[in-house]
Amino acid sequence: MICPHCGSKQHKVIDTREAGDTIRRRRQCRSCGQRFTTYEHVAPSLLVIKRDGRREPFDRQKLLTGIRIAAAKRPISSNTIESIAQHVEDTVLGMGRAEIKSEIIGNLVLDELAHVDQVAYIRFASVYLDFNDLAEIRAEIDRLMGRPVSEKPAPARVLSVQPIP
Repeated sequence: MICPHCGSKQHKVIDTREAGDTIRRRRQCRSCGQRFTTYEHVAPSLLVIKRDGRREPFDRQKLLTGIRIAAAKRPISSNTIESIAQHVEDTVLGMGRAEIKSEIIGNLVLDELAHVDQVAYIRFASVYLDFNDLAEIRAEIDRLMGRPVSEKPAPARVLSVQPIP
């Protein structure tokens, strides 16, 4: 740590306070006597490998945002959303890996949402699984509902339109 006023490396900690996952320290330089504040954050040790090969730090907030979007206007409480994110985070960190594929995280979220709300599951899956057409969405709905995927749906009724005389 270097004093922002004089550049000295000699300082002492005057006060320490915790603010969530951040530690705020008030310091005083032993050379010039000026005070300054530092903030310490826990650095994520887990990297997420994206589909395109990029690596980025695991971000719980990003996970929560994705779940919240899928659960929008659904009867799912904030506590349930938080517990899903916490369970996924605990599971991922419990694997003890330095890197994890985003697909694993997505599958964990899908497993949790399947038990909580099937509409939120389909919403999350539609983005995460990157469906190409409605047939893929229908196959996923059939799988979710326990129907054989090869089962042909009943043909849609077509209403005939007759001109009014």
